Amino acid sequence: MRSFWAGAVLLGAAGLAVFLSVRYGAVSLTTQEVLQSLTGGGGTTERFIVLEHRLPRALLGILVGGGLALAGAVFQALLRNPLAEPYILGISGGAAAGAVLALALGLASAASWFLPGAAFAGALLAIALVFGVAVSADRRLDVRVLLLSGVVVGAFFSACIALILALAEAQVVRGAVLWMMGSLAGATWRSVAVVAAYTLPACLLLLGLGRALNLMSIGEETASYLGTEVETVKRVSYGVASLVAAAGVAFAGVIGFVGLVVPHGVRLVMGSDHRVLLPLSFLAGGAFLTLADLLARVMLSPAEIPIGVVTAFVGVPFFLVLLRRSLRA
Repeated sequence: MRSFWAGAVLLGAAGLAVFLSVRYGAVSLTTQEVLQSLTGGGGTTERFIVLEHRLPRALLGILVGGGLALAGAVFQALLRNPLAEPYILGISGGAAAGAVLALALGLASAASWFLPGAAFAGALLAIALVFGVAVSADRRLDVRVLLLSGVVVGAFFSACIALILALAEAQVVRGAVLWMMGSLAGATWRSVAVVAAYTLPACLLLLGLGRALNLMSIGEETASYLGTEVETVKRVSYGVASLVAAAGVAFAGVIGFVGLVVPHGVRLVMGSDHRVLLPLSFLAGGAFLTLADLLARVMLSPAEIPIGVVTAFVGVPFFLVLLRRSLRA
């Protein structure tokens, strides 16, 4: 019953976050204008702002934030480390390297899908490298080797980014830095559809692994004795969670702390049952990122702060409070 009410509260929070994101921004709209636009009425300008700009942006925030939080919860279970997050396995480094390379070669201006496409390709390359190194070192996919592989691959891509930026023009450097800080400004219905196509089926698959992740948190030998295909669960959870994080990074840039703070906070409040933790993390992550994007738009309006800056400013003190609370407990 407690998990039901927690889910209802977080679902309401996500819905409220979407409404606030559509309601507020650089252009002032009333609640009546928003509702009229959503139902097909209102003025042309108001409908365009609501339906073509703010609503896709809010929905993309829900998908990306929820996906990153869910992936973070899975990685924390997989690595048995509450400080793990999606980017610790080199995914963000690969995506950033692909995006920076596309910017440096001038491909981003050729078509709107080149930049997210390059970022997604870079993330997939990072996933393949991490998985390949981990499997070649140990066919049983030791999580310690997986973690070390992610750190090494992430460092390699960071060096690639530094080299590209050192040789690039100042305008390219500025664009790359802004992209790596994260933003939902480029949200369109097409990008929402693409992220949803990757995120929603993958999330459903990860939610189905809740019981197996519970058993693996006790120990791999115990989980295997109780009938869990440990190696299959590790490969599927790593691959699927990585794809979810890659899709989010490709369309929103590198946004930190969502995959770290949100699952950790939900775990401290609701416990470590992954059948409850995973769906609640998705809802909490979506609401958190959408509200962070709203703050990024309205704090210095009409200027916009990179969303990664907001999540860091909010996430760091929040995480310190959670950490202090867990140490006291």
